[in-house]
Amino acid sequence: MLASVSGCAVVGLSGEIVSVEVDIASGLPAFNVVGLPDAAVSEARERVRAALRNAGASLPAKRITVNLAPADLRKEGTSYDLPIAVGVLIASGQIPETIARNAVFLGELALNGDLRHVPGVLPVAASLRDTDFHRLVLSEIDATEAALIDSVEVVGFPTLAALIAAASGEAPLPIFAATDPVAAQRPTDALVDFADVRGQEHVKRALEVAAAGGHNILMAGPPGAGKTLLARAVPGILPSLNRDEALSVTAIYSVGGMLPEGVSLIRERPFRSPHHTISNAGLVGGGRKPRPGEISLSHHGILFLDELPEFNVAALESLRQPLEDRVVTIARAQGAVTYPANFMLVAAMNPCPCGNYGDPTTACTCSGSAVLRYQRRISGPLMDRIDLFAEVPRVDYEKLTALTEPEPSSAVRERIARARDRQLARSSADQPPNHAPAPTNAALSPRQVRERCQERLTPEAAALIKMAMSQLSLSARAFNRVLKVARTVADLAASDPIDATHVAEAIQYRRRNSQN
Repeated sequence: MLASVSGCAVVGLSGEIVSVEVDIASGLPAFNVVGLPDAAVSEARERVRAALRNAGASLPAKRITVNLAPADLRKEGTSYDLPIAVGVLIASGQIPETIARNAVFLGELALNGDLRHVPGVLPVAASLRDTDFHRLVLSEIDATEAALIDSVEVVGFPTLAALIAAASGEAPLPIFAATDPVAAQRPTDALVDFADVRGQEHVKRALEVAAAGGHNILMAGPPGAGKTLLARAVPGILPSLNRDEALSVTAIYSVGGMLPEGVSLIRERPFRSPHHTISNAGLVGGGRKPRPGEISLSHHGILFLDELPEFNVAALESLRQPLEDRVVTIARAQGAVTYPANFMLVAAMNPCPCGNYGDPTTACTCSGSAVLRYQRRISGPLMDRIDLFAEVPRVDYEKLTALTEPEPSSAVRERIARARDRQLARSSADQPPNHAPAPTNAALSPRQVRERCQERLTPEAAALIKMAMSQLSLSARAFNRVLKVARTVADLAASDPIDATHVAEAIQYRRRNSQN
């Protein structure tokens, strides 16, 4: 007796169909699983055995062989419990094989027969859109997440017994009707409003420009000046994720098993703030089975690196390629996976180990060589990939005690939303053939920089940037980044041409030393 049921393996952010073949033959009772399973898959034998018994079914006292094909793909996790159990039920004649036609099964079994949550449901559902499989059978806990993909019929069961009843015709198939997804909400006390930050108007403007165009920004200043507080206020000025962005972010968190309980969709932009002791693999992703790192968990959101020079040098250098390409590829012996990493880098640092270098009120206790060594922990090529540099000075007493109320984040957020709408409209209107759209100015390709930035400079703006190119010794990359920032400043001003004032503001955000 032979049965074939389809499961699915998650490889990166995509699903690969796995054929679960179950053969029941005469012989001494045995239950073997082959096809390159890991320990969790091998242990499925005991979970399936107990779940079948407690669901009112039986495990034949014969020789059972389960083959997971393709055999060269490593099978990991507990999501194969359900397809193995269904395969055994079909092969032993306890349920008809019609339940498995054009269907993919996904789920972990509890010993009492309950169906439990498994990670990676959303990528699996999305991968079925271009296949002959139109139905996904899984735990009702995961049905809401899977139903975000409207082209797939989602069937959710609470228990294995309920599946057996539906397959036998004793109950209808519980086809899950898509409803409004439960979105993750950021705790109110985690939000910092721009109105809570006194002074630092210049830094707030730099953060507004960075957020409007998706640019990377580095803030430098003495301890206690407000760098961390300002960084934590950035999520409050960013617009919410659109549906495509939300699905992309949710897929990453689903694969990583990091979706909060009861949440099927992430609507707010991620804000990740890893400690400076993080490893290289923790930052960019990795492990024996490659998992997304902090840069992918920050996709379409913010990666905040506080005390930037304290991070491991190798980890910082590993950011160079993702900052440029907005994806990260992790290669291992078993293969390579690619995760998206389109994030906005917000970094903060002290000017020296003691933090007082250049402070007019507090003397620096560091030697010149110590200051130089500290600043050189951040390489020139990494600095070259940062668009804006903002000095964060100490706040005067008068500004801290002023009665005037600073501008709230809601007002800044409206300006940024309008600027991003202009960028998206421009990208849709004059998109060159065979080029992917660039929803923010930071993602513009060199061709798009020429067409949307350089060709729209006024003569005065062109003359100003030519002079800056010479006097500041800008690299080709820095030249393009100045143009992108100037384009964002013009978008905030609702201006299609880029004039000299927009270029002047973009130039003032460049770092004032030889590393431009």
